[in-house]
Amino acid sequence: MTTTLAPPAGAPTGGADGRVRGRWLILAVLCLAQVTVVLDNTVLTVAIPVLTTELSASTADVQWMINAYALVQCGLLLTAGSAADRYGRRRMLLAGLVLFGLGSLAAGLAQSSGQLIAARAGMGIGGALLVTATLAVAMQVFDDAERSRAIGLWAAASALGFAAGPPFGGLVLAHLPWGAIFLVNVPIVLVCLVAAWALVPESRQPAKGRLDLGGVLLSTAGLTAVVYAIIAGPEHGWTATPVLGAAVAGVLLLAAFVAWERRVADPMLDMHFFRNPRFVGAVSGVVLITFGATGALFLLTQHLQFVRGYPAWEAGLRMMPFALSIVLLNVGGVAARVIHRLGLAYSIALGMTLLAAGLALITHAPSDGYGVLLPGLLVMGAGCAVANPAIVEAVMSAIPPEKAGAGAGVDGTMTEVGSSLGVAVLGAILNARFAALLPAAVSGAGSFPAALAAARSEPERALVSAAFRSALETGQTVGAVAVFAGGCVAAALLRRAERTG
Repeated sequence: MTTTLAPPAGAPTGGADGRVRGRWLILAVLCLAQVTVVLDNTVLTVAIPVLTTELSASTADVQWMINAYALVQCGLLLTAGSAADRYGRRRMLLAGLVLFGLGSLAAGLAQSSGQLIAARAGMGIGGALLVTATLAVAMQVFDDAERSRAIGLWAAASALGFAAGPPFGGLVLAHLPWGAIFLVNVPIVLVCLVAAWALVPESRQPAKGRLDLGGVLLSTAGLTAVVYAIIAGPEHGWTATPVLGAAVAGVLLLAAFVAWERRVADPMLDMHFFRNPRFVGAVSGVVLITFGATGALFLLTQHLQFVRGYPAWEAGLRMMPFALSIVLLNVGGVAARVIHRLGLAYSIALGMTLLAAGLALITHAPSDGYGVLLPGLLVMGAGCAVANPAIVEAVMSAIPPEKAGAGAGVDGTMTEVGSSLGVAVLGAILNARFAALLPAAVSGAGSFPAALAAARSEPERALVSAAFRSALETGQTVGAVAVFAGGCVAAALLRRAERTG
């Protein structure tokens, strides 16, 4: 079965070399959309005090404002990827832009916590379509010779969006009302809509059979429940009834999804992919790598805010060299050349070793000055610049090109699951170590700010700060080990699959 590629009226057609004309401009549009989607995962971190005051939001409201976007997006990624293959990747890209833009407009004009939560959920639907469609379109418009560099730039856009959220949000809040954080998405979406309509060629897998509605419902419900349990576990306790119930229900629903997909005539996710050792190795690598990398970066933001005393937006600003180094190494083609020379497995091992080394340098350097932090961030960025596109390419190259949307859905889903697990597990290690080191007078405090507030004297506050710093060092060290081990395991799985193949 082959993928049909039909350019819209006015779209670029193949050049003399058989490649899609204007493909790098198309990639620029895809990367702009990807940056915007990822940025909205972190941009709200600096707006929490304002939202709490202006919308009279409770702690639970704030949590749902942040998590509604990620939960809906993760739950729909597999469905969005399948829809892109079935109904057209360009069409789903345009639909995602429209939904994301409307959700952003509604969020910016929200007058209550409930309205903002609903708008964020709507943005998550558009975000799921964009995450899968942008990668799927990139896979279609670039050939094998250029695909590695294109994937690297797409992955770099994700890293830039992640790091840019807090400083961007802080900059907006310094001059404009909080709604502008979301309203600024609208003109960006309009630019991407016009450019995508004019430039992006349509591609789809010729549809056969009926829509797998059972797979859509089971996968969406199962993934949403599992990710909710992972996100809520550290806050409410892993044995709390809602958390445990969501986890069990999610696992059962996903097991039912696998059973359903194996017996339905036209599954949304072909389970035969999981008989391919290369695909299994790549997917396992995505979870392992994002577990360690995202968890470690989460702890690093805690380090910058609570140990070094930077506000959230300034902490994000000081992390920008990490994201910019990823962008520059991919724009300059350095990462693509390294991946081409070393191969995917060794590139992943090298990248994650550098990321772990940079984190260890930041954690255990004798000085707290930015002169030590900056080299560590640059080493971490160099590692991500190589490892991130390598693992994405490993996933996407393990499935047929006509299933690019499904591959993007799997990659996005495993990234979200690994990221959520990394934050939850390493955050739990941090909290457990902190609780063990707290002075007896404030032993019941559940967080660093709460413990500081409960301390009755300056010596007690100093002990609390020392306990948190020590706990953070433990968590970051475990994170660095997890990054290194995950990279090695992922590389070993891929290498074994390559030898077997």
